[in-house]
Amino acid sequence: MLTKKQLELLTFINKRVQRDGVPPSFDEMKEALDLRSKSGIHRLITALEERGFIRRLAHRARAIEIVKLPDALDSNTGFAPKVIDGDRPDHTPPHAQPVASNQIATLPIMGKIAAGTPIEALEDGSRDIAVPGQMLTSNDNHYALEVKGDSMIDAGINNGDVVVIRETMSAKNGDIVVAQIEGYEATLKRFRRKGDMIALEAANPAYETRMLPEGQVAVQGKLVGLIRTY
Repeated sequence: MLTKKQLELLTFINKRVQRDGVPPSFDEMKEALDLRSKSGIHRLITALEERGFIRRLAHRARAIEIVKLPDALDSNTGFAPKVIDGDRPDHTPPHAQPVASNQIATLPIMGKIAAGTPIEALEDGSRDIAVPGQMLTSNDNHYALEVKGDSMIDAGINNGDVVVIRETMSAKNGDIVVAQIEGYEATLKRFRRKGDMIALEAANPAYETRMLPEGQVAVQGKLVGLIRTY
């Protein structure tokens, strides 16, 4: 599963390779995706490489080779992948089934979420975790994320904890949410709306509140539970 920005970049690279025979420059990628710096492109490229969609070749300029494409792009372009090994299983969170509070549910751990400096949103679902039924809301989708960082320690969320997230695109002031920033960075923070700006607040005085225009922040879920392993 790719994030929106990852898919946009892969599509752009593929179109340019098919048209020109060489991939675009990082400046061209930055402009095409309307990003403010090339560091965002570097993160997206790394994520695509980690997921097996592209390969960077050493000691060559613009050395990006497309290895495979998602099914939707593949069917439209006729692309024949050179490498098909290493596909990860599709673990898109299933629609939730009602779970009694005394039952145990199994959720996919969809990757890591930053409780600190925002990092690339990761989605793989390669692991599962058992979750008490009382953490889940009937008929809603849920998933789990491993916390990386210490910006939410004063809210009782430590590095290495697993947080249980209910999928939602809305949040109230004070909710702890999974927020995606500019389509590619993801972070776990307390949400507050201030006019047409969104404040993403840490629960650690070492971190500053981040103020962003409303259009740059997309809520992807709300914290409903936490699991800690000792």
